[in-house]
Amino acid sequence: MEFLYEYGLFLAKAITFVVAIIAIVAVVASTAIKQGSKKGELEITDLSEQYQDVEQDFIHHLLSKEELKEKEKQDKKAEKEKSKANKKAAKAEKKDEPARLFVVDFKGSIDAKEVSSLREEISAILTVATEKDEVFVRLESGGGMVHGYGLAASQLDRIRQHNIPLTASVDKVAASGGYMMACVADKIISAPFAIVGSIGVIAQLPNFNKLLKKNDIDYEQFTAGEFKRTVTMFGENTDKGREKFVEELEETHVLFKDFVSEHRPSLDVAKVATGEHWFGLKAKELGLVDNIQTSDDYLQAASKEQQVILVKYATKKGLAEKFSKAASLSFESIIGKLWQNNRIFPN
Repeated sequence: MEFLYEYGLFLAKAITFVVAIIAIVAVVASTAIKQGSKKGELEITDLSEQYQDVEQDFIHHLLSKEELKEKEKQDKKAEKEKSKANKKAAKAEKKDEPARLFVVDFKGSIDAKEVSSLREEISAILTVATEKDEVFVRLESGGGMVHGYGLAASQLDRIRQHNIPLTASVDKVAASGGYMMACVADKIISAPFAIVGSIGVIAQLPNFNKLLKKNDIDYEQFTAGEFKRTVTMFGENTDKGREKFVEELEETHVLFKDFVSEHRPSLDVAKVATGEHWFGLKAKELGLVDNIQTSDDYLQAASKEQQVILVKYATKKGLAEKFSKAASLSFESIIGKLWQNNRIFPN
C-alpha cells in the first residue's frame, strides 16, 4: 500500500509538471503568434513638449517664490493674448497650421538593415507632411554594403521628391554609405569633430587556396559566364579575375561620385572623392557639409517656432533576439572597458 501511495504521489507531481510545461509553451506560442501578426508600430514623441517641460522645471528651481508668481502672471497674460489672436485669425480665415519638424534617427549597420524601419517612418511622415514642414535626420553610420545604403538614400530622396525640406545631421560619423545618405539632404549640419566623407569603395577577402593545396584539399567551382565569379576565397585567383574585380569597384566608385555631384553640384567631387574622411570643421571648408552645429542645438532652436516630433518605427523582438542583443551589449561593454583602460590619450 505504501508503495502505491508513493507511486500515486509521484505520478500526480509528474502530471502537474507536464501540465505546467504545456501551459508555458502555449503562452509563449500565443505571444509569438501575436507578435508575428504585428511586427512593429510607430512611436510618436512630441519633443517640443519635452523641451518645454525641462525649461519649466529648471525655471522653478532657479526663481524665488515671488519671481515665480510674477512669471506665472506674465505667462497667463501672454497665453490669453495668444489665444485671442488665434481666434481672431481663425475668424478671418487667415490662421495657418504651425510648421512641424519631423525627426528621424538612423544608426546604420554594415548591411543597412535599419532601412526597413526608415521606410516605415518616411512613409508615415509623407502621409501628413506638407511643403512648409521639415524632416530632420539624425544620421550615424560608417557605411557598408552599396545596395543597402543605396536603398536608404533612395528612401530619403522620397522626401525631396515631395518638395519637403530635408536636413541631415551628423553628430558622430557619416562616412561612405553614410555620406551617400547625407548628401541627399538640402542641408547638412555637422558637429566639429564628426567624421565625414570617405567617398570611395572598398572590398577585401582572404584567400585560402595555398592552405588547401598544402593540405591536399581540392576546391572545385563551376560557373556559366566568363565573369560570373571574378575572385574567390578558396580557388586560385587569376590576374584577369582581379582586373575585372577592380574594374567593377571603379564602376561603383563612378556611380557614387555621380550621385554626390547630382545632389551637391557646388562640391568639387574630384577633390573629395579620394576615399579620405575629414572632421566636421574641415568638411565644411571642403563643402561636404553646410554648417557646424549639433543636432541638439538645431532641435532646441527649432522647438521655439515649430512643433518638433520624433517618429520611430519600433519592431517587436522575440525572446531569442532579446537574449542575443543582451549578450552582444555585454560583449561590447567588456571590449569598451578594455579599450578605455589601454587607450592612448592625445597630446
